[in-house]
Amino acid sequence: MKVLCFGSLNIDYVYSMDHIVQPGETENSSNRSINPGGKGLNQSIALARAGLTVWLAGMVGAEGKDLIDKCNQNGVNADLVRVTDGPSGHTIIQVDKDGNNSIILYGGANQCMTSDYIDQVLKAFDSGDMLILQNEINKLDEIIDKAYTRGMTIVLNPSPYNQALDKCDLTKISYFFINEIEGYQMTCCKEPDQILKTIHSKYPLANVILTLGEDGAMYYDGQTIYRQEAYKVKAVDTTAAGDTFTGYFVSSLVNAMAPQEGLVLAAKASAIAVTKPGALDSIPVLEEVIKI
Repeated sequence: MKVLCFGSLNIDYVYSMDHIVQPGETENSSNRSINPGGKGLNQSIALARAGLTVWLAGMVGAEGKDLIDKCNQNGVNADLVRVTDGPSGHTIIQVDKDGNNSIILYGGANQCMTSDYIDQVLKAFDSGDMLILQNEINKLDEIIDKAYTRGMTIVLNPSPYNQALDKCDLTKISYFFINEIEGYQMTCCKEPDQILKTIHSKYPLANVILTLGEDGAMYYDGQTIYRQEAYKVKAVDTTAAGDTFTGYFVSSLVNAMAPQEGLVLAAKASAIAVTKPGALDSIPVLEEVIKI
């Protein structure tokens, strides 16, 4: 099985704040850092640090070549990443004193996917290979349709949840990775068990992984709900926690681990991630995770 992550590469501008700025408020920042990020890049590096061989497809602007270098430095095959005109995607991230964040996302090059490029990427993959997607790139509906036709197993983290997803045939998804907010947006349900069962009833071929922050995570395969408590740590920055969880749980699927084992592995990895600042730098390697 080959693993492809088709997604965003961003430059993250991270501001340390006492609290998240409210409408009409001006607040001083105690620190600013500039880091590589984007859900596609984050999840591909999480997959690589979990021990998988992974390819990343996506686009960057001329100033985003450092993002490609980050892939190469972290064991992610970036041969499919292309440099295009215009700026790379970027984010403005506020992180408060408790590690909570708010994110403004500018798509940039991440919104420059073309049909020809999608075809070029997918022709390198076959039936049974795994595709990991998020919603930070354009033409997501086309990617899903073409990957499904090729017989790929499709994993979707529908973040950010917006109208672009209305064009996507979500019956073709094998695994949804969602948080409570996305779960509510998909189902209008707030109770975690009901979120899982409602999504599965709408998309009966899909398995659903629901992350609940400090309340842990759940996994529903249509028959059994598996539950995992969060490991108690002091959170510094939660920016890449969800991407870390996704990467490590997907690695458990590729390695045919039991669902509960996969939840434990992903929970440990995301617990480590929130104790460190930044996105990529916070994602642990497998050796760190298995020591817990």
